[in-house]
Amino acid sequence: MTLTDDLLSPILAADPATPRITYYDDSTGERVELSGVTLTNWAAKTANFLRDEFMLTPGDRVSVALPAHWQTAAVLLGAWWAGCEVMLGADDDADVTFVTSELAESVEAGRELVVLSLDPFGRAADVLPAGATDYATSVRVHGDQFRSYESNAGPVFAGLTKDDVLTRARLVCAGQEWSSGDRVLSALNWSDADSTITGFVAILAAGASLVQVRNLDAAVLDRRIETEKVTGTLGLP
Repeated sequence: MTLTDDLLSPILAADPATPRITYYDDSTGERVELSGVTLTNWAAKTANFLRDEFMLTPGDRVSVALPAHWQTAAVLLGAWWAGCEVMLGADDDADVTFVTSELAESVEAGRELVVLSLDPFGRAADVLPAGATDYATSVRVHGDQFRSYESNAGPVFAGLTKDDVLTRARLVCAGQEWSSGDRVLSALNWSDADSTITGFVAILAAGASLVQVRNLDAAVLDRRIETEKVTGTLGLP
């Protein structure tokens, strides 16, 4: 079993239709909601994309230089499902690097580069260096089911094994007293292993739901907490 199997299988068995990620960008007014099924489908497409187009196998390395975003969640889960080790930032030893349009031109030439526009309507990236792959247009043609034939006994995230990641996630869950009925609003940016485990992995491990906010507007925070039925918060100023 991969880390993604451990995180998503209980969610799908318990309640696949419940929203698991509700994403807001307060600078654009964007709101996107993904159920457990939809999140799993995106993760499967990403895993198939990595395996079929880049021939990645368990133990290969994927670097992720992306903000906290629902598409980043799909990339992380897809990479783990394919058995890859995820490194945050543009890691020099990565087999494939995921970046935003803004960072694409600054990445060293010669890498296998996947560019995300992070557009809510699936628009292709405005900047696509020669040889790079556009995530939005490429991932959609891949299957929305994935079967992991082999797990990765080595590191899966920033040098941590799957058991290390799950142990840390469960400690966060215990400390926050999260359970399957919780909805956690977070403004954490997934910039390192600790913030990613706390603000993403642990919430899924608890069977809870994530309300992720980018470019937080404090003026609408109280109303959003009420309308989204938030039971816990992370990373608020």
